[in-house]
Amino acid sequence: MEAEHEEERMDNAESGNELDMDVSPSISYDLQTSPRLVGQAMAEFKSPADNFLRGCEWAPDGYCLLTCSNDNSLRAFNLPSSVYESSPSSTGEVTEMTSVLTAREGELIYDYCWYPKMNSNDPASCFFLSSCRDHPVHMWDAYTGQLRCSYRPYNHLDEISAAHSVQFSADGSKLYCGFDGMVRVFDTDRPGRDCVQRTITSKKQASLSGIVSCIAVSEAQPQLYALGSYSKRIGLYSEPKGEQVFLLQGQRGGVTHLQFSADGITLMSGGRKDNEILCWDLRQPGKVLWTAIRDVTTNQRVQFDLDQSGRFLVSGGQSGEIKFYDMATGSSAQATVGDEESDTQLAELCRVAVHYDAVNGCRLHPSLPLVATTSGQRKFDN
Repeated sequence: MEAEHEEERMDNAESGNELDMDVSPSISYDLQTSPRLVGQAMAEFKSPADNFLRGCEWAPDGYCLLTCSNDNSLRAFNLPSSVYESSPSSTGEVTEMTSVLTAREGELIYDYCWYPKMNSNDPASCFFLSSCRDHPVHMWDAYTGQLRCSYRPYNHLDEISAAHSVQFSADGSKLYCGFDGMVRVFDTDRPGRDCVQRTITSKKQASLSGIVSCIAVSEAQPQLYALGSYSKRIGLYSEPKGEQVFLLQGQRGGVTHLQFSADGITLMSGGRKDNEILCWDLRQPGKVLWTAIRDVTTNQRVQFDLDQSGRFLVSGGQSGEIKFYDMATGSSAQATVGDEESDTQLAELCRVAVHYDAVNGCRLHPSLPLVATTSGQRKFDN
């Protein structure tokens, strides 16, 4: 664990260069012209030789970006200075971004997430979580890089059991941790081993099984959360007891990413070795409104994201490109999902070559027309 440039951390939130970071549904995206590269970070990820990035997440207030890499580290980057300039540099130089904070884990990182109420003007709210192999869930201070506390799930042998996925509730008061056939729920204010165990498998009804690989919480309906598993199923659950609302089946690969729409009416899902992003209509459980085709041919988690207005979808893929889709217009083509047909297959608005390797991380800024991408994948000698 390492903290760098602590005095510089999130200083843009306090400087005269401050941008308006209020989340707005009216962000304007110009998809008719090629995007401008405003910053990149390459030097920090060149060592060790087998290092590569494995995803990214914007802070909820938009002032910094958190990345995950194969050297078991989470790094935070401030927005590059060029974002604050009204016009692009005449020299065409691209800012080389340097991390302002590094949190190092002891093993492979499974998942990570920001505290949803994070605000750079309130240091107490600036923290994020990580889960990694053979370790408890850790809470990291986003200003100092220090470990604040740990949440310790134990198995039936009284041994530490690593969470495969983590996510906060919408208000940040609870922490959901995914395991094999089970979810453990911690109170955020009570670190330690005390938690509520919720078994998700059932013999009485069709239910989720296998490892809970991803978790999503609905901001529009805070009592509702979704769990995805490598068994290719998605379960919807409601608070306060975590009862199953319904089960969704149709993903061709193990589910690796879930995201609710801003209005809470639909749920998007993507899987490993699966080229389809599915949009589920939660008003008609089991109905797929549309599919979006991307290229995912490995077991790697490949992120996608929705803009605040709910119109645009963007996704990474194996080809080194990001693809944009317009969810408002769609297309008349039909697509088969499992044994059923969905009404619409989204047409691509555009695709942009951004990396020379697989794009596994792809996140839209919460309040600015920016997209962050990360790339890389594990390679094996022939």
